[in-house]
Amino acid sequence: MTVLVVASAVTSPPGRIRLDLVSSFLLVVPAMATAARRRLPLVVLGLATVCVLVYQLRGYPGVAPALTVMVALYTAVKGGHRLPAGSAVVVILVGGSANELASVDAGGLAPDVVQRWLLLIGWMVAACVAGELSRQRVVHLTHVEQRALDAERTREETARRRATEERLRIARDLHDSLTHSISLINLQASVAVHLAQKRAEPVPEALVTIQEASREALQELRATLKVMRTDDAPAGGGLDRLDRLVEGARRAGIPVTVTVTGRLRSLPAPVDRAAYRIVQEALTNVTRHAGPATASVRLRYGDDALAVHIDDDGLATGRAAAVPGAGLVGMRERVTALGGSLHAGHRDGGGFTVQATLPLERPSPALDGPPSQLERSS
Repeated sequence: MTVLVVASAVTSPPGRIRLDLVSSFLLVVPAMATAARRRLPLVVLGLATVCVLVYQLRGYPGVAPALTVMVALYTAVKGGHRLPAGSAVVVILVGGSANELASVDAGGLAPDVVQRWLLLIGWMVAACVAGELSRQRVVHLTHVEQRALDAERTREETARRRATEERLRIARDLHDSLTHSISLINLQASVAVHLAQKRAEPVPEALVTIQEASREALQELRATLKVMRTDDAPAGGGLDRLDRLVEGARRAGIPVTVTVTGRLRSLPAPVDRAAYRIVQEALTNVTRHAGPATASVRLRYGDDALAVHIDDDGLATGRAAAVPGAGLVGMRERVTALGGSLHAGHRDGGGFTVQATLPLERPSPALDGPPSQLERSS
């Protein structure tokens, strides 16, 4: 801007006074001040207006400082300062016109005075119009962005509300169907055990197992329903129940050994629950599909991951060709959600193996949703 106004003044037709040190000040200072026009728009506008008036009153050649005024007008109007900008245009018009009238000689006004001032004021008004259009465009874009943000927020709230409604519906259905059935199973088993004890008859081990398994299933179901209704993760519910799980498998006729290596420490709740569910599902599959078999559970606590291995030596033909059922799919979903890895398949020489690696820190916000999503996966 400084180079432009100085070049314009030097190349303009001669005025009443030749360019000097004062004119250089009137040209350079407001041009340099435009660097601060966004932070101090009114200060820059006032300085440019005063300088152009003094420049015109002294009779220097051309109207070079008007370029700085137009930039200052555009910035002021774009910032919403329309009244100061209009006042600056009026002051320049009145001051310049008065100066021209005061300098009239016997020959009258120069032929191009009116044309020159109309053109100058026209450019200033155009700068104001451009600033207003730019301001309106910014306001429009801001409103569009705000509407987009509001729409996105509304979609998220709607999705969250629908997820909550679906979760509550599932909780009601589970309560109405599974809770009643499992409660009935537990009641019948408890009555059978009580009658056997009352008659001094030996209580079948399978009956005791059914009683305890149904009681534990009821507890887990109630905890899951509570999670689905409140989005709060239940305390416990992880490897702290491993001993009871293994004892139940042993009562069901499956000899199980447990080996734990590494430095024992508290696990993140999602990892703790996932590890327990993987062991639970694997031992359930051994009971259902492996036939006469033994099983081993190995837990290895690493620095950054928990390794879970469950092996059995059941007959290879006892299990269909490893078609993934709901249990294996649920295992894989749990492990994938935690950013880990899972291998499940037949062992060489017979039997089945499940190997899972669970990172102790989640690599992404994939689990920021309600824990009930994990509890429902299998």
